[in-house]
Amino acid sequence: MDIAYIPSPSRGVLYIGPIPLRAYAFCIILGVVVAVWLGSKRWVARGGGKHTVGDIAVWAVPFGLVGGRLYHVITDNQLYFGEGKNPWNAFKIWEGGLGIWGAIAFGAVGAWIGARRRGVPLPAYADAIAPGIALAQALGRWGNWFNQELYGRETTLPWGLEIDKTLPNGEVVTGIYHPTFLYESLWCVGVAALVIWADRRFTLGHGRAFALYVAAYTVGRFWTEWLRIDEAHTFFGLRLNDWVAIAVFISAVVYLVIVGKKHPGREDPATIDPTATGPSDAAEPVEAPGSSGDSPAASRPSDKKVDGDSARSVAGSADKDAKNLT
Repeated sequence: MDIAYIPSPSRGVLYIGPIPLRAYAFCIILGVVVAVWLGSKRWVARGGGKHTVGDIAVWAVPFGLVGGRLYHVITDNQLYFGEGKNPWNAFKIWEGGLGIWGAIAFGAVGAWIGARRRGVPLPAYADAIAPGIALAQALGRWGNWFNQELYGRETTLPWGLEIDKTLPNGEVVTGIYHPTFLYESLWCVGVAALVIWADRRFTLGHGRAFALYVAAYTVGRFWTEWLRIDEAHTFFGLRLNDWVAIAVFISAVVYLVIVGKKHPGREDPATIDPTATGPSDAAEPVEAPGSSGDSPAASRPSDKKVDGDSARSVAGSADKDAKNLT
């Protein structure tokens, strides 16, 4: 059944003249684009401005990249420091090596900064962007395929991954291995679908959709990490990332339970984004009580002159509605 094996690319870089186009970087960039696109659609549907997600991502993405690289370099420091190692390789992010735990942690710091600048509550923003992050991870894992890295144990399964590469020390690696990049990519697509479904079914808010994404992702990361054979620190028989997955899973579940009891439901759309100033920036406006959905006046001011009694009635009703909202 050799025909069913997954071949690895012969190279992960395409040169246009002197300019290298790296597949790993392309997968990361494509993932960011998809995350921002889907997050924007979800944010607008919740009543937010159409540019808010992108503006906050300007802060979140660079922070996430730095955090992801720092986590990788710190936890796999033996690859860059010590006898015979070149510390400058720690900056070669295009060769692979981004730790999702550091990327999410530092990305959250960047998102917090951007959210504060926009006057947006971070939990609501996190809920909107959560499934997009899962899809971004699904796409990013294909960069590992191009780099022929992070594969699992040897396997005789028909969907095994063919590896044929030369390591920096001159060692040649060939064989059929578990395609853990593919396992995790497919798992992340499933996580995105789960979050979207649960968000619609249970009206998740106050950061619970994001917590569900984190909890679901860590389950998949645990078993794919267990299959991997790349060098890693181990404690009590488990790889470091497995222990991190366990700790993060417990934290996410605790958050889901506590916040679900304290803040059931979702945030009021009128409070999540002060930049959503009109129908073009936000979701469809909610009709005022007693208004007719067929009347144009329900969604825009009338050009007709209103008599004094009608004007006072409208003003009184608006004042009452405003007090109820506050």
